[in-house]
Amino acid sequence: MAAPCLLGLEGLAAGELRRMDAENVAAENGRVLFEGDENMLVRANLGCRYSERICIVMGRFNAYTFDELFEKTKALPWERWIGKADAFPVKGSSLNSKLHSVPDCQKIIKKAVVERLKSKYSLSWFEETGALHQIQFLIMKDNVLMMLDTSGAGLHKRGYRPNGAIAPIKETLAAAIADIAFVRSYSHVIDPCCGSGTILIESAMKALNIAPGLRRTFSAENWRTISPKVWQEERKRAQDLIKRDAEFSACGYDIDGSVIDLARDNAYKAGMSKRIRFERRDIADFKPDGEKGVVVCNPPYGERLLDVESARKIYRTMGERFERRQGWSYAIITPDEEFEKHFGRKCDKERKLYNGMLQCRLYMYFK
Repeated sequence: MAAPCLLGLEGLAAGELRRMDAENVAAENGRVLFEGDENMLVRANLGCRYSERICIVMGRFNAYTFDELFEKTKALPWERWIGKADAFPVKGSSLNSKLHSVPDCQKIIKKAVVERLKSKYSLSWFEETGALHQIQFLIMKDNVLMMLDTSGAGLHKRGYRPNGAIAPIKETLAAAIADIAFVRSYSHVIDPCCGSGTILIESAMKALNIAPGLRRTFSAENWRTISPKVWQEERKRAQDLIKRDAEFSACGYDIDGSVIDLARDNAYKAGMSKRIRFERRDIADFKPDGEKGVVVCNPPYGERLLDVESARKIYRTMGERFERRQGWSYAIITPDEEFEKHFGRKCDKERKLYNGMLQCRLYMYFK
């Protein structure tokens, strides 16, 4: 199986799959490969915080001509998963390869799968009115990775955020930031520019060990090849692992009252209303109260909401308000390479991450 993920999150994605008891876990650029049975497939869909989807790897091979692509695709055991009435559309991408035309590759792959299924089912035509079996391919430097998507909608779509504030951070990245910032079951987390509340909701779900996929459905739930009993077993397992006695609490602040209302609504849909408190408040009013706290935020910046100088003014305010204090840590994600200059001090640690295709850095202060 394969778990595609945002660049920079491969290590985190591999680690969580190992903790789920996946076998032969191997991180690659932009994905993690692993092995397991049907329970593992379902468990990964329900529990992966940092991966974008879970795919079955049907095969991997080199192809330099369309004839090679056709024959090697046709040789794969598609009937193992795709039934007589099932839908099997094809999509994918090609990078730095001789077979660079994606539409032509789609047609060849579709034809090859049809010919394979014709021979196995003794049919001349497929109605494709049944369960969706999305075929995905990636051709990179003439190497073809052929997969079946089991997730459907991307795993970042947890089900609690049908609407987001302007330029929201992706849920998978928010979960990764919470992990890197050392959010634990006993943490008190503050986001002083919380937007739609994604970072705080993901922090709460991590702290309570709530599987991010518990409130949604997946394409493979409709597949005849995976028993509904497996889904029931794995959902029960995930429910049993929730840390209901966790001490976690969080606060979210934003200057925009309508955004605060949206954040409250998202937290309610995620079942986190009792754990997260939201208030309309300017970041200039922030101060680290109490013995300990984890401050995590994705402040507005030049390419998101504000012009560069306005964003840097916020960084300077943050530098003044985010005091060095025993028991307190700060993690700020931004694409601005001059963040430290405007914040006013060098970070203790930084990590390169991607928000979509935008390269960012997570600046961490904890000393």
